[in-house]
Amino acid sequence: MMAGLDSNEATPPRILGFWAVTALVIGSMIGSGVFLLPASLAPYGAASLLGWGATLGGALLLALVYARLSRERPLQGGSYAYTRVAFGDLPAFVVGWAYWVSMVCGNAALSVAFAGSLGAVFPATIATPGRAAATALGALWFCTGVNLFGGVRGSGRMQMLWTVLKLLPLVLFGAIAVWYVEPASYHPFNPTGAPLLSVATATAALTLWAFQGLEVATIPAASIRDPARTIPRATLAGMLIAGLVTVLVCTVVLGLLPSAQLQHSAAPMADAAEILWGPWARIAVGAVAAVSVFGALNGWVLLMAQVPLAAADDGLFPRFFARVDKRGTPWIGLLLSSALATLVAASNYSGSLVELFTFSILLSTAATLLPYCLSVAALLRQGRRIGVAWQLIAIGALAYSLWALIGTGGAALLWGAGLILGGLPLYFWRRRM
Repeated sequence: MMAGLDSNEATPPRILGFWAVTALVIGSMIGSGVFLLPASLAPYGAASLLGWGATLGGALLLALVYARLSRERPLQGGSYAYTRVAFGDLPAFVVGWAYWVSMVCGNAALSVAFAGSLGAVFPATIATPGRAAATALGALWFCTGVNLFGGVRGSGRMQMLWTVLKLLPLVLFGAIAVWYVEPASYHPFNPTGAPLLSVATATAALTLWAFQGLEVATIPAASIRDPARTIPRATLAGMLIAGLVTVLVCTVVLGLLPSAQLQHSAAPMADAAEILWGPWARIAVGAVAAVSVFGALNGWVLLMAQVPLAAADDGLFPRFFARVDKRGTPWIGLLLSSALATLVAASNYSGSLVELFTFSILLSTAATLLPYCLSVAALLRQGRRIGVAWQLIAIGALAYSLWALIGTGGAALLWGAGLILGGLPLYFWRRRM
């Protein structure tokens, strides 16, 4: 055993307060999506606002569901824990497994995105595939080291810093650039000519990528002070702040660049800034993008080992995931998760960022919607005890989640099915043991 490390017998210290948890939500939601989504939404024109509206409303309903669940049962593991209480071990394992693999793949994508963003400021960092890989993996393992040696407290403080550094520039960009938007840029409203319901469904699946992370405050519940009060407040505050800023920035960029240019842009926000203020603005936006992605990576690395920790405590994941050090950090789970993310990143860094992010959006969205659906179902299972108003909120959140799941398409659903089937042998082996 490493020096200073012990088993998971001690209760992790509750050291994360309201602002740290709110920063965790904002930092996890605002990552790469705000910088890349305008290009993905460009073919839909201003009709993409229908998807943004549906996603913002659906995300608010989901945030309310998680706020209610965390107020009643502030359990470590979030969706996994709520599913286990309501439906038992097998559904809980499926949720925990899907969520963990989704975070591992997402962190691999974020590390590669960081290398690409930093390359806009310092081209030498991505001049060769080897340098690009070293930059990406360096960022991943730097965040792993912060979590490993600084513990939850050190990571929480770092997350607050990075959240402020990326949130303020985005707010300033959106607030200033909106005055340069020409209303004519949003015509035609629906360039695809497809029915508006089809456009809303497709864009809702894309825009959900920018809202993933609204539930993260529920995951490290054992490390949060007064979790029954802090988690609901931080979930709602963080989701609304991050969601509104993201919608503002993406909509402004859509109104600044011609659709033909926007669809093929690898850095839509940087291109828009260069048009408005010149080459220096492009470099500045590249720096903001690097800070944003790095902040998101730090937040998700913090969370990556928390779900396996909760599942291991319940005997559904291997016991080594439950080993924590004196700071409450699940060090084996953290190292193993980062090692797997390294393998994913190393096997994909030679491809384009667009290809890697397409893969990540499909996998993460499909995998995350399953925990969303089961968490809502866990609240609905309480029946009349929660009251009519909360039942209606939960029904609306479930309808939105299922609708968004359909919108991800057949490929994403197949990835999700493969994800679940890949983990089931481990579950049955653990049950046999």
